[in-house]
Amino acid sequence: MNDGLIGDFLDMQASELGAAENTLAAYRLDLEQFAEFYGRDMTTAGEKDVQTFIRDLSAKGYAPRSISRKISALNDFFKFLLSEKEIDANPMINIMSPKKGRRLPKFLTREEVDLMIEAAEHNPDARHKRTAAMLKLMYACGLRVSELVCLPLNCINFDRRQIIVKGKGSKERIVPVAEAALKEILAYLPVRESLLKGKEKPFLFPSSSAAGGHITRDGFFKNLKNLAVLAGIPPEKISPHVLRHSFATHLLNRDVDLRSLQKMLGHEDISTTEIYTHILSDELLQEVQNKHPLAQRR
Repeated sequence: MNDGLIGDFLDMQASELGAAENTLAAYRLDLEQFAEFYGRDMTTAGEKDVQTFIRDLSAKGYAPRSISRKISALNDFFKFLLSEKEIDANPMINIMSPKKGRRLPKFLTREEVDLMIEAAEHNPDARHKRTAAMLKLMYACGLRVSELVCLPLNCINFDRRQIIVKGKGSKERIVPVAEAALKEILAYLPVRESLLKGKEKPFLFPSSSAAGGHITRDGFFKNLKNLAVLAGIPPEKISPHVLRHSFATHLLNRDVDLRSLQKMLGHEDISTTEIYTHILSDELLQEVQNKHPLAQRR
């Protein structure tokens, strides 16, 4: 029963609202977790059942952000059941999300990014050339890893130095690309064929072994970890999202307009982009170190 309800809900999200695959996967995970916890037909769940589920999540150490996401998924699901007349009342109506502390994004210094790039360029092997191209393109454009791995082969306009990116909700945006990243892509393209192993793939970063036809997010993540070791950087500091944060932080340090940064990152709300304004620039830190009155005292 629950599998059918969840499937109907996901079909509606995909067909009517155009929900992305990642969103649908997250919905499925959260709803199946509640279904397993509840153990009965979800159309019979009440407010107290949901509250018990939330308390269980807290007891297991789930972060407020994760709990809020699960509450949001349940809220959308029960709204759907209400619209389909599967239930008479929404049990989520009085459920409040926990307060989320806003974490500052982690990012690499410009020197650390340079070390990563140098490590990536060191090996001319086809797979390393692919990693080098992906690293530079992600840092040059601030792409999400889900956007990066499935880029089509024809996404880059080399004459205009732009890339077309399909983001959340299948919305497209155009992002300028730095010259160094374009050169890396051009150097990578001749060896791309060796990664195909005779199988034609429409992706810029193909994989002959991955089911989707392109390198996976996990595959790129592992490659970044290996690069970090070669660059002498603690691998736990590195992730695709840290590269995206580094892109945004370094551009703001260079006085790039916040609205322009919002468009490049593909943020719906400017408040999401504003988190980067809470990070002190290298220049301000140096200014304080040099000019604060206490800097003159031994």
